[in-house]
Amino acid sequence: MIKEKLGNRLDGWIHAAFPFLFRRPVNPNLLTVTGVLVSLVAALAFACGAFPAAGILVLAGGFFDLIDGVVARHHGVSTRFGAFLDSTLDRLVDMALLLGIAMHFAQTGRSGGVLLAGTALVAAVLVSYSKACAERVVRQVAVGVLERGERVVILAAGAIFNFLVLALWIVAIGSTITVIQRFAHAYREMEQIDADERVGLGERV
Repeated sequence: MIKEKLGNRLDGWIHAAFPFLFRRPVNPNLLTVTGVLVSLVAALAFACGAFPAAGILVLAGGFFDLIDGVVARHHGVSTRFGAFLDSTLDRLVDMALLLGIAMHFAQTGRSGGVLLAGTALVAAVLVSYSKACAERVVRQVAVGVLERGERVVILAAGAIFNFLVLALWIVAIGSTITVIQRFAHAYREMEQIDADERVGLGERV
């Protein structure tokens, strides 16, 4: 939702705030992988209970994820593989962060926290998976109250400012609502496509 609402303005803001990123060509895939490595360290920090450090690392990893596409567009080196790599590694990061949190709760004997983190993990994965599946048929699925950018910010803020459990509740509930919204959107759009095809078939007969 953050990227959808800000659109091209985000590119301009990043150009203005970080001009050094655009002085020389940089491989955007390298930025993507760097962000993932930083985020995996964040997941390890979560597992160890170092929440403030984890939150800062989550934001740092998110920064790389934010700029890789902007750099690619600026230098005209956007590729289909780059988009695939970015999307796939985003799922890895989503799962690793929440798994790290679940591991911490498991180590400290907080079974409720493990269940909550696991629920947030499943819902977060379904948010992305439902969109990917629907867009095989529907042109675009740009609906949902909580997408990846919001989840990252909420988890990072919860870790840094010591309201991680509340952040997990927000992520779990918000992601579940988003999945429901995407299912509803996909149902309406696909039903319309099926109806149009039936009408077209009837006209040909």
